[in-house]
Amino acid sequence: MAIPPLKTRVDAPVALKPCFKSAILPSCVDKDDFRFLVIFCMKLFNKFISIAVVVFLGLLFVSCVKESPPPLRVGVVVWPANEFLYLARNLGYYDNTPIQLLDYPSDSEVMRAYRNGDLEVATTTLDQFLSIAETAPDIRIVTIRDISNGGDAIVAKPEIKKLQDLKGQRVGVDSTALGAYVLSRALEQVGMSFKDVRIVISSVTQEQPTFEQGGIDAVVTYEPTVSKLRAVGANLLFDSTQIPGEIIDIMAMRESVVTGQSAAAKALLNGWFRALDYLQKHPQDAARRIAPHAGVTPEQFLKSLNGVYIPDVQENQKILKQTDAASLTAVRRLAKHMLDKDLLKKAVDPTSMFDARLVQDLEVTIFKKK
Repeated sequence: MAIPPLKTRVDAPVALKPCFKSAILPSCVDKDDFRFLVIFCMKLFNKFISIAVVVFLGLLFVSCVKESPPPLRVGVVVWPANEFLYLARNLGYYDNTPIQLLDYPSDSEVMRAYRNGDLEVATTTLDQFLSIAETAPDIRIVTIRDISNGGDAIVAKPEIKKLQDLKGQRVGVDSTALGAYVLSRALEQVGMSFKDVRIVISSVTQEQPTFEQGGIDAVVTYEPTVSKLRAVGANLLFDSTQIPGEIIDIMAMRESVVTGQSAAAKALLNGWFRALDYLQKHPQDAARRIAPHAGVTPEQFLKSLNGVYIPDVQENQKILKQTDAASLTAVRRLAKHMLDKDLLKKAVDPTSMFDARLVQDLEVTIFKKK
């Protein structure tokens, strides 16, 4: 029996979407969908490029902008020679170098701030330097700022005429080694010692009011307080002209500052010596600029300079290179005195911390004594 042929089932026609075949796409994609996808990808790509360009330009800008160097913080007390740091700033001699001059009431406070890391540079007395150098061997003396030549003194009430009259009297002395050193050297000259007087420890800021109010009979102090007290009748009993070369003021900084912030350190020293040169050439104008900060009249300021000797660049180079025998003797004498009086726990040779690297790069003509 013959098998009937199979009938092909014909379904209702199905509407097929036109296809766009691509070698890239794995399957058929609607043209509109593909167009949308292309446009979307282009926008995404453009946005990515824009972000990349912005990031690139930002990184380029950051790489071109140098990080601002940290400021060189300098601790300063009121003292005639220190005022030239402010004069240098007033005259624009620091050449936009970030240098901060920070006022402190005493050398002790300056060194406390230095010890705590709040200062890079300390302007102080040699005795204060030695007290730090005992435990901080990386500290360096980079400038001999001045040598006291009458600026440190002992003044007393009008009825006390001479050093011998201090026996049994109240003598105000600050807590630094320098005050004790000046009093000790003065009493030695008349065969007296600390046991012959009544020592009253007084802060630098309270010396003048305490003296004027009768709380002490005499005081070991320095300019401008010496001139202020003499102006109200105090007698001058002793001053540093009688111990020439023994009281030295210095500028100190860490070894890391000498090497790591040398540009700022050189700008500081350069400005300092240029200000001294300005005073030498224009004394009246320099005094007019300085007097307000020092708290004295221009005339008083110029007079106070008689109490200090300020070495010029060439003299500084000679001292710091240890070729000046008199200076070496003076600083070692102070160190020995402090050790003998138990103001130091161990021997310290300050000359081993003299550092001439900064001053040797300065032109001697910046400031040369006439």
